[in-house]
Amino acid sequence: MRRLLIVAGSDSGGGAGIQADIKTATAYGVYAATAITAITVQDTLGVHGVHAVPDETIAAQLRVVLDDIGADAVKTGMLASAAVIALVAAGLEKHAPGVPLVVDPVMVAKGGARLIDEGAVAALKDLLIPRATLLTPNAPEAAALLGVAELNSVDDLLIAGRELKAMGASAVLMKGGHIQGETVADVLISDDGEDVFSHARIHTQHTHGTGCTLASAIASGLALGWTLRDAVETARAYVIKAIETAPGFGEGHGPLNHMHGIGRSWT
Repeated sequence: MRRLLIVAGSDSGGGAGIQADIKTATAYGVYAATAITAITVQDTLGVHGVHAVPDETIAAQLRVVLDDIGADAVKTGMLASAAVIALVAAGLEKHAPGVPLVVDPVMVAKGGARLIDEGAVAALKDLLIPRATLLTPNAPEAAALLGVAELNSVDDLLIAGRELKAMGASAVLMKGGHIQGETVADVLISDDGEDVFSHARIHTQHTHGTGCTLASAIASGLALGWTLRDAVETARAYVIKAIETAPGFGEGHGPLNHMHGIGRSWT
């Protein structure tokens, strides 16, 4: 059994964060271990509170899991401060050198609550992005990382992805869900070239945790030894099916159906 270490925040509603990551890894048949960075008070209507886990506890979780259990891939999500990003980067350098790393730069929750402070953005660019096997920003996150107003087209995604890859990431997956239109296009920029993956937009409010789920699905694929392109393509199919079969819970942005299938049955 392959192993995935997830470094992220907890979502009490179960739709995003650690909970979504664990369910996704389990659907892939991958063993999930965690280093929890924050506890959020959250439901489908929004984030009602964020409680940071002490820095030394985050570092200790990372250290003991990697030293004892190990990891075939690592996925990071909510890292709220520069100090947390620094300790995660240092911990991975010491305890998981060479292990594939998927960095999901979680900045704002689906309901609009900000989940990262200003100082953390610079630390993310300096310390974690250069270590990333894959960086998975959506359009607003990419704009924040690049210091631009907004991204409005697939061409904007391509340009931004190239700039983010130049920061040191081995590859960048630009997620296009925030770009207006009836087609959603995600752009993968890697040393092997540029690929655009498209699908018809699904009109639903049940999309809470799509970014977390996609990143953890890709990380699970990498843990299983798949190529990056194969991991991305299969993860997109998994998320699309999870949206299409969402259970409809809650009055706001509802969670996905993470348990709809196992392995490559989504393609």
